[in-house]
Amino acid sequence: MEIKSTNSGAFNKYGYLVEGYDFSELLGLLESNTEKPENGVIYVPGNGNFEKLPVAVSISDNLFGGMPVQIGYCNGSNITLNCLEYHRGSELVIAADDVVLLVAPVQDIVDYSLDTSKVEAFLLPAKSAMLCYETTLHYAPCNAPGNSGFRTIVVLPEGTNTEKPNITAYNDEDKLLWARNKWLLAHADSPEAKQGAYVGLSGVNLTV
Repeated sequence: MEIKSTNSGAFNKYGYLVEGYDFSELLGLLESNTEKPENGVIYVPGNGNFEKLPVAVSISDNLFGGMPVQIGYCNGSNITLNCLEYHRGSELVIAADDVVLLVAPVQDIVDYSLDTSKVEAFLLPAKSAMLCYETTLHYAPCNAPGNSGFRTIVVLPEGTNTEKPNITAYNDEDKLLWARNKWLLAHADSPEAKQGAYVGLSGVNLTV
């Protein structure tokens, strides 16, 4: 599939590149203190060492308008879409390596299903940061062409992607709730679907 640039106008509806912050100390901790699996990915919602850094205050106060956030990471190796998710609130991704982001607009969901032909791919360069809008469907990053894996910082509203609340379903969207503040559309071929996630992606399970 075509991989576009996050600097292109085509990315504007999904998010924007964040400038003016010094994320070097945060990325240094990520690279020196977190594992990068060769097969599959590891996701940790929050890391106390990251959240103690001075830049964590700037992220919370400036980028998230004073809202409490968690600063975690997603590392590993991945080339497949598998799922798309959305949250109530934006997501900041800071890349230690080049990564490919597979995204689509929430507005393209029809009857709680999305055709994967709506998905676009964008390259987020190493050492850059991207704020993903609440209306952007996304999931784990993918390896950039020529790379064997990646490390990324992931910042979200506090509590996101932790234990799913015990709810009574009032409508069809409630069927998509997979974790706290995490609504998930899975492809039938994905591991998540085999674990019971709502199958809401039709078409090809895309690979990069």
